[in-house]
Amino acid sequence: MSPVLSGRLKTRLAANEQLGLVWLTLGHASITEIAAHSGADALVIDLQHGLWDRRSLETTVGIAAGTAPVIARVADSSTTAIGNALDAGCDGVLVPLIESREQAEQAISAARFPPHGHRSGGGVRPLAMGFGTYLERAGHVAIGLMIETAAGVEQAEAIVTTPGLDFVLIGTGDLGISYAARGQSDATEKGCLRVKEACAKAGIPCGIFTGNVDKALERRAEGYHLVVLASDVDVVRDAFNGVVRDFAGAA
Repeated sequence: MSPVLSGRLKTRLAANEQLGLVWLTLGHASITEIAAHSGADALVIDLQHGLWDRRSLETTVGIAAGTAPVIARVADSSTTAIGNALDAGCDGVLVPLIESREQAEQAISAARFPPHGHRSGGGVRPLAMGFGTYLERAGHVAIGLMIETAAGVEQAEAIVTTPGLDFVLIGTGDLGISYAARGQSDATEKGCLRVKEACAKAGIPCGIFTGNVDKALERRAEGYHLVVLASDVDVVRDAFNGVVRDFAGAA
């Protein structure tokens, strides 16, 4: 089987395995290659806030194929954004800012071909591998939704029971901003717990964004199934800051 859409990500999610993710924002194929060989369970390509374009996404999926599954955190929940990421051959999509069952249904439908959804057929990689073959494997795509606002938390029970959903990831940064805007800065952890409990009841793996490996270990111990071990921005920044600090301190 071609390494593109092998189904291993979806299989591991269905088995409720705990996965460590590496988050990639800088949009550089060489960094992706290094990250793919790190042993991370999956790479997240951040198309919402990152420096990626369509061509660099296609390149990075090809580089990572056979080494690490690739999840695209798409720019938004539109049919075009989701379709573009999947046309590149990503193993999964992660759709941000879901706040209702209706939005969840629309996002999942955009990731599935008829009769299960309304995704359009095409894309260089699917056509190159033979579209009939790609269609046979399209069901291997893992679909994740991000709950990252107070409004989304309030609808968590409805969102996580949407048919076709493979996993949920809590976006702690935006969730904190959302609660702060309501004057409820101390409600973020309670919101995270509500989402996690809703996922557990529905049998859906629940992940959470974590900024470093220490926090990732803490959240894993709390029962979250997907955690972020590092981002490329943090790794590069910390490495440069560290060597400059060590050099200055040795003077």
